Amino acid sequence: EVEIEVPFFDVDLMEIVWHGHYVKYFEVARCALLDKIGYNYMQMRASGYTWPVIDLRIRYAGSAKFGQKIIVRADISEWENRLKINYLIVDKLTGIRLTRGYTYQVAVDRATDEMCYESPAILWEKLGLHKP
Repeated sequence: EVEIEVPFFDVDLMEIVWHGHYVKYFEVARCALLDKIGYNYMQMRASGYTWPVIDLRIRYAGSAKFGQKIIVRADISEWENRLKINYLIVDKLTGIRLTRGYTYQVAVDRATDEMCYESPAILWEKLGLHKP
């Protein structure tokens, strides 16, 4: 979970966050989540894998505005064959939902540049799980 105060350079003429910036907010929360489990992008690379985003979905329920403090939450809901991270953006003061979405990422072996059809054991380990 991260807190962001919407900066001026993220808004349009109506002082509403431009829709594309929500992806950046998701990324900030995703990086915090990956740091928390000890498997950030540099650690992924060092383990021999890249994890490109292959799908992104966003649903806008409300608009964030200039100067507004928002909370961006990220959690992992799938990890067996791909990594699914869910996101929720809410107003810090009211808790009202503004946006939700998710991303899918897949492991790609850096040595062969081939996509893995199962998530590697290192991800399971970082999640505190045992791969069956």
